[in-house]
Amino acid sequence: MAKDIKSNKKMKISLIQPSRNNLKYLKWSYDSIRKNQGNHTVEICVADDASTDGTWKWCQKMMKKDKYFKAIQNDTGQRLGHTILYDRLINEVATSRICMIYHADMYLCPGALDAIKSEIKKGTIVSLTRIEPPLHPDGPEKILRDFGTEPEEFNEQGLLDFIGSRVPENDTTEGIFAPWAFYKTDFQEIGGHDPLYAPQSKEDSDIFNRFQLNGIKFTQTWHGCVYHMTCRGSRRNTIDGAPNIQTNNPEWEAQNIRSTRNFIRKWGHMVNHDPLMKPIIPPKYHITFRVHNNNIKLMEALEPWCSKYYGDGPWVQYDFYIKNEQPNTKFNLKEKIKPLEAELYDDDEGITVIIDGNNFTKQDYQFITVLPEVIQETNETGEFELGNMKVQIKDLTTFGKDLIFIENSHNEKK
Repeated sequence: MAKDIKSNKKMKISLIQPSRNNLKYLKWSYDSIRKNQGNHTVEICVADDASTDGTWKWCQKMMKKDKYFKAIQNDTGQRLGHTILYDRLINEVATSRICMIYHADMYLCPGALDAIKSEIKKGTIVSLTRIEPPLHPDGPEKILRDFGTEPEEFNEQGLLDFIGSRVPENDTTEGIFAPWAFYKTDFQEIGGHDPLYAPQSKEDSDIFNRFQLNGIKFTQTWHGCVYHMTCRGSRRNTIDGAPNIQTNNPEWEAQNIRSTRNFIRKWGHMVNHDPLMKPIIPPKYHITFRVHNNNIKLMEALEPWCSKYYGDGPWVQYDFYIKNEQPNTKFNLKEKIKPLEAELYDDDEGITVIIDGNNFTKQDYQFITVLPEVIQETNETGEFELGNMKVQIKDLTTFGKDLIFIENSHNEKK
């Protein structure tokens, strides 16, 4: 039976909205917030990320009109991305103890903030349930209903009728995704988002891992919803480079590849979560690859998956790879990638994987992608064969908790 989540207690909350060339969505989102915020005090914090569609002029107008509307501008002409601007808004602009990461293409449904207020507390992050048009595959954490894919075709009354008549099957489940509300101190304790992923992509999965490792609990309330048009920030924003709402922006695609490789370098695994979007975090080990019969393609495929990479062959191929890949990452590839003979002088503990490039297969690569889980299941020192590879385990020390905290100029503990 659904619980009564109505409350007379007011909540002060800051909604955090970076924006780049999506002014029509910002206006649509703003109207929904002001119509449906209930008795709560809602501070809307917008960052204009070098937009060219009049976003900053609108922000200036709104700051004069609405005392709870605040905005900053990136006027450099170059995208900073929401990885950086989320944190600037939280640390420099928002005045509420509670904040919520909120996208410009979201409509705040009636009662949503009451649902947040009912569940939010220190040490717990609360996500609203997303209602989305069928642009992405269905999942148990969301509701697929088509009430329009652009503000000008939005079926507001249809959505309101649906919200008014629905009876949630669950009160809460355990998962995290946007929009997510949190206490600012919980966010600042771990240093906020990692600028490794700037301008965007995988920064959310990274911070979710770090929250969980730091003991934060996740709650999705099914009594509070947003209608989410999806991907209008940059991924499928037709005003900012995407050919249509079904196709990703090429700039987003390229950055997503960079961010995915950096996520693997940092965590040693791909983004992983259960069906309700709670992170699954395999152990982080120190893993060394010793690669015989090495080549550039093999190095490109394998390098992100290890802590150290030793290979044979002429150094010119390593130098070529490092020069081309280093601009895409903050990891020092010169320290990570070394000639095979250098391993004799390095004292590398942990796990060593011996690979022969002449017989390395697609199946071997699949084993690499789940190696932390395989080692966790084995959970003992020694040697074993995995496909065509040999795995030597000297030390099972894990380093996941070393990844929780971020120190950078945009994220200072307060």
